[in-house]
Parts: sequence; structure tokens; C-alpha cells
Amino acid sequence: MTNIIYKEESYKIIGACMKVHGNLGSGFLEAVYQEALEDEFLHQGIPFKRQVKLRIYYDGKLLKKLYKADFVCYDKIIVEIKSAQFLHQDQSKQTLNYVKATQYKLGILVNFGQSSLVYKRLVNALD
Repeated sequence: MTNIIYKEESYKIIGACMKVHGNLGSGFLEAVYQEALEDEFLHQGIPFKRQVKLRIYYDGKLLKKLYKADFVCYDKIIVEIKSAQFLHQDQSKQTLNYVKATQYKLGILVNFGQSSLVYKRLVNALD
């Protein structure tokens, strides 16, 4: 049996995203979904920080360049949101790179731009 990292927290985050998508549908800019998701996180009691500047590590060393995450929930999960017709493989790779470079263990990439909510859990398998 596979152990799912941050299972309960992920379900709550994805559930909040589903509620936002259910209410707004697709077609808005990312900023609209960010604001609505912030409200939903507050409503559901999901701890979060928005537009968080995170330090990036390369080869164990801290870089000067920062990465700005859409959300960090529970102080351990990066949430990146998109509003596109489809999720491209590059977006998944980019989010996974952010997760690895910031030394987080999990990222959730969410696309509000399709008729149904699409999301991907991206796990940093290397510790």
C-alpha cells in the first residue's frame, strides 16, 4: 500500500479548489481564482499564505533569486494555479522544479481553465 504524502491536507485543498471551480466555472483570469480561493481557504479553515517568496537551493546552497508561490498551505504544500485551456507538461515540470528547488515535499498544480477542474500532485521524491 502506497503512503500518500499529506493526504488529508491535499484533499482539503483540492476540495476548496473544486468548490471555487464549481461556483465560478472556467474562463476567468488566474487573479480571480486566487482571490476566490483565498476566500475559500479562509472559510474552510485551511491555513495558507498567498504570494509567498520562497528561497531556492542549488546543490545545497541558497541562491539569491526567489520564487513566488501562488499559495503555501499548511506551511508545507505549494499550490500553483493556472487558468489555461489545458495543462501543458512544461507547467507540471516547472511546478515540480519549484518544489524540489525550495526543498518542499509536495506541490499541487491546479487548472481552473477547463470545463472540469484539473489538478496534479507533484511529489519531491528525493530527500
